[in-house]
Amino acid sequence: MAPCKDLLLLALRQDRSLQSLQTPEWELLVRQARHTGLLARLAHQARHSGQFDAIPEAPRAHLQAAVTFAAAQATEVRREVSHILKALEEVDTPVVLLKGAAYLMSGRNAAAGRTYSDVDIMVPKDRLPEVESALMLGGWITTHHSPYDQRYYRQWMHELPPMQHLQRQTVIDVHHAILPETARLKPNPGLLNAAAMAVDGHSSLRVLAPADMVLHSMTHLLHNDDLSHGLRDLSDIDLLLREFSADPDFWNHLVNRAEELDLARPLYYGLRLANAVFHTPVPAATLEDSQRHSPGWGLPLLMDSLWLHALCSGYPAAFSGRAPLTHFLLYLRAHWLRMPPALLARHLSVKAVRRLVPEEESRDG
Repeated sequence: MAPCKDLLLLALRQDRSLQSLQTPEWELLVRQARHTGLLARLAHQARHSGQFDAIPEAPRAHLQAAVTFAAAQATEVRREVSHILKALEEVDTPVVLLKGAAYLMSGRNAAAGRTYSDVDIMVPKDRLPEVESALMLGGWITTHHSPYDQRYYRQWMHELPPMQHLQRQTVIDVHHAILPETARLKPNPGLLNAAAMAVDGHSSLRVLAPADMVLHSMTHLLHNDDLSHGLRDLSDIDLLLREFSADPDFWNHLVNRAEELDLARPLYYGLRLANAVFHTPVPAATLEDSQRHSPGWGLPLLMDSLWLHALCSGYPAAFSGRAPLTHFLLYLRAHWLRMPPALLARHLSVKAVRRLVPEEESRDG
């Protein structure tokens, strides 16, 4: 897989010294990093490498503002997690944090410079009614009110419709699994919950175990139809892999766990992407083990091309003429992996009708 040559990637990989950049390059880099949600992470990396103070004043001000904003978001996420736990304190079930909130509350390196749009939690499916009721009493209300959307989430998906707090306007996604029940891959949420680890200072709060956290991050990225945060998510994966690899048993366990959870294919693609885009140091033996789950028939080369093009164009002005087609193909792939053909055809038809007919006039329910 050919490496990315994008300016933002060169900076994040430290293939290009920040001190060598000229003003036009800084203008492009700041736009790219802001667009991908990686401006604060770039700033954290610059501080870690000792380059921050040597950055020219104008771009340094943008980087510092991004750090301040990310820190404020992190404070808000911690506060929101406390509100969620308080709302659920009468519900006798552990709460597993997912994605960004999990990195933050468990002190992972991937929390550095991370930005957030919501808080994701996972609870056992049989506790969803109690959890939803408790959250509603705590001030959260459901969104996506159309009958079709409600049925789509509750019958086919792996989560409730997003819930938004009436006063704070914060959003929470309540999951019972990491993939829809209609998806082709079937990771057992019971195995994930059983291996989840406690968060210090919170008796009912959990995060996924290291291998499971990586596998969920990869699965989320590779099954997502929205790539607006794709490069940030891959950066998360890179940082998680680098951190967890300090455990000499991690890589073998990661491959074995992927097979146990039916997530060997996302692991195969995730390792390839992280290695190609961020030069993540994945052992050759691990890459060889994951190769057993390659789809073959030249499909990996096609997927390499699509993913690299989608993830390495960090700013819309850098998109080539085939960018819309690339994103559309990955959008279709994500839906194809999540739904059987008949349901997929129905769902895409509903979405197409909604683009043509105002919501209040449609009869999709």
